Amino acid sequence: MDFMTTVKGSLLESFYPEGWDMAKIDACCEKGTAREDFWNKDFSPVPCESINDFDTFMGHEIAMQVRETAEKGQKLAIILPVGPMGMYKWAAYFLNEWNVKCDHVTTFNMDEWADGEGNTLSSDNPASFEYSMKEAFFGKLKNTVPENQRNFATKTNLPTYPEKIAKLKAEGAKLVLVYGIGRMCHIAFWEPHFAGDYANVEEWKKAPYRLGAKLHPLTIEQNAITSFKSRTTLVPCRANTIGPALFLQADYAIGGADGALGRGMGWQGMSFLTTLHYGPDMHITSTFIPTMPGRLFYLKELAGPLVAECN
Repeated sequence: MDFMTTVKGSLLESFYPEGWDMAKIDACCEKGTAREDFWNKDFSPVPCESINDFDTFMGHEIAMQVRETAEKGQKLAIILPVGPMGMYKWAAYFLNEWNVKCDHVTTFNMDEWADGEGNTLSSDNPASFEYSMKEAFFGKLKNTVPENQRNFATKTNLPTYPEKIAKLKAEGAKLVLVYGIGRMCHIAFWEPHFAGDYANVEEWKKAPYRLGAKLHPLTIEQNAITSFKSRTTLVPCRANTIGPALFLQADYAIGGADGALGRGMGWQGMSFLTTLHYGPDMHITSTFIPTMPGRLFYLKELAGPLVAECN
């Protein structure tokens, strides 16, 4: 008996987004990290033995982008996530050790919790992404990013991202995307069910952002587990987020998949392998990642085998 046989007539028929080929997703889970023809020649997954290796390697990769652009006298525009987070202490560590100034850096946080109108949490709320970034990164840098060069995805500021990024790129800036992969294969909070609002992939790729975007239930549960100690009632159901028009234009992308929970449990294996093998599809946002130059750091256990196991 296979999954597609049991899903018919169940609640799952309406739970997963239209456009998801579940049999194809299942096949992705058997492929490990074997290279695909559609990958960018400069894209590579990087295995990590432990979460300590993962945080250090990814933090070093971010710090190197800051250092190399500084040495070239080039501006850096960098899109940042709040999740994963452990790499920021190491990015700050390396930049402090190298005594690199960050006055050439402009940051754009990719998303923020919001209500249906796009109103966000106050910046002093510990659950807000702005607060988290100050604690995890900006506050740890000796030569930090100037406050007026830090952008957060508020109702008034997120709509200014396209113009600001375009101006920086016109001035020769390098655009770097840092990202995690969601349970529903989102990048930022660009959820797969958004694809139903666009006539085709070309139209989908032109979408720059959303205010008060409705999150998928599995995204809410993922965040309940990873950020709210299982307390679903604290997780907002909406968020402001950048869209494909911004993250797909990155010159380089630094990704992280660290969704292992210990004792053989994890939430990110299927999402990681689907990202690598499904092929670009607007119904599964992260499938565009391998078409971009960059490195995707991952915990080795996420590559499988993904098999049934009682824990």
